[in-house]
Amino acid sequence: MSGTQAFGAPLHVAGPEGPWDEVCDRFESVGRAVVHTTWGEWLTAALLDPELRALLGRDRPRYRHSPAAAGRLAFAVSRVVMKHTAAAVLGTAPAALDIAYLPGGQPALRGFGGELWLSLAHTEELIVVAVSRGGPVGVDAEAVTRRVSFEALQGQVCTPQEAELLAALPEDRRAARFLRLWTLKEAYTKALGQGMRRSFATVGFCWDGDGRAVLADDSPAARAWSFTTCLVRDRYLVSEACRDTGRDTARGRGQGTGHVAGQAAGQVEDRLRDDPGPLAGTGLPPAQTVRS
Repeated sequence: MSGTQAFGAPLHVAGPEGPWDEVCDRFESVGRAVVHTTWGEWLTAALLDPELRALLGRDRPRYRHSPAAAGRLAFAVSRVVMKHTAAAVLGTAPAALDIAYLPGGQPALRGFGGELWLSLAHTEELIVVAVSRGGPVGVDAEAVTRRVSFEALQGQVCTPQEAELLAALPEDRRAARFLRLWTLKEAYTKALGQGMRRSFATVGFCWDGDGRAVLADDSPAARAWSFTTCLVRDRYLVSEACRDTGRDTARGRGQGTGHVAGQAAGQVEDRLRDDPGPLAGTGLPPAQTVRS
């Protein structure tokens, strides 16, 4: 992967028609792509698709037995979006793919082990899918209006160093940074295949000079990870964690402290406005990078 190429912000895919060319171009240029949509945008097309049974595959029993109608439909659409995204970058038919789940809940394509990594996130109406050919990937999404209690959850989410830094911030800034940290840690543990089974307090993040999130661990393995957080649809924080199994971590040591190995100028920056309130009304276009 070229050090001068930008990874890019999540791409909006409004339905089964795409734009898949744009997704494939992103995937070919940087080795991964993240797409976002809403289950309402895909609902009619998904339910009327004659291949819906095949698209749901092993997930069909879970779909049929979900008690709540809204949850059942959102579940079905999220799986359809995931298969369409994977099929687009693989150049195959969505119904030809078979999705399984690893012990931590991470989706995986049968027959494509080591060739394509998947991650899925959804909150409210939003669906986010990530695909990567370079290594494990994880995504998480939360509404910027969500209020998460730092006082009640800091022990479960933060390392002592993170908790100390957050406690020193004004309340509004603390809430915004805490939510950002939450999404980063969930994306990272999902990429690891551990999800909520791993305590977030065992994973430490810090911020480089440009406001980007990096793992507090400075080992070569940690430097192989990159992280971004973007504002999507003017309402949602979407964080992505990706490990490039082929990245030259030794080269990263020469880039100076505070930068993820392989991260280039022009890459999507991971910056966050201090106050989560104005985030919801920024008027930024879809998938605008969150900036301070």
